[in-house]
Amino acid sequence: MLEMRWHGRGGQGAVTSAELVALAAISEEKYAQAFPSFGPERRGAPVQAFNRINEGSPVRVRSEVTKPDAVIVLDPILLKIIDVTSGLKSGGYLIVNTKRSIDDIKAEYNGDYKIAVLDAMKIAKEKLGVPITNTTMMGALIRVTGCVKMESVIAPLHHRFGRIAEKNIVACQTAYDQTVVEA
Repeated sequence: MLEMRWHGRGGQGAVTSAELVALAAISEEKYAQAFPSFGPERRGAPVQAFNRINEGSPVRVRSEVTKPDAVIVLDPILLKIIDVTSGLKSGGYLIVNTKRSIDDIKAEYNGDYKIAVLDAMKIAKEKLGVPITNTTMMGALIRVTGCVKMESVIAPLHHRFGRIAEKNIVACQTAYDQTVVEA
């Protein structure tokens, strides 16, 4: 089973992204779940969302993901205020929206996991016209983990975003193409 934890801020779309990834997995006849973890936080407060994807058998566990295979960080400022790597499995991935290099991130967050970086904010501004990085970070997650196929997110993106779906698909694909993964 592949387990993922998303770190973002209220309004950035971490919860939406988790849901879209789960829908894409289900369209591939995998078993998947997505759910958020937040209380009465306001827009901009840190939030978490979770995914589990499994092939062959239903996902029965319903608790928060505490030992993720991948951690996706939508807001790089969260690296300074939350231990986003908590519980990250050996051999897992820390996927960060940042302008910084892998070496810069590794200097601060050096663990038994690999790092992937992407300037998702730049892509979002260029492709979407707004600084919302959720669909760009979906592309990075797919590139790094192969949890679903890129074509499997198209229908969920159309359903969720309607007339602006194509921009989100382009942002997701651009992120997929531009994500840099530690060797």
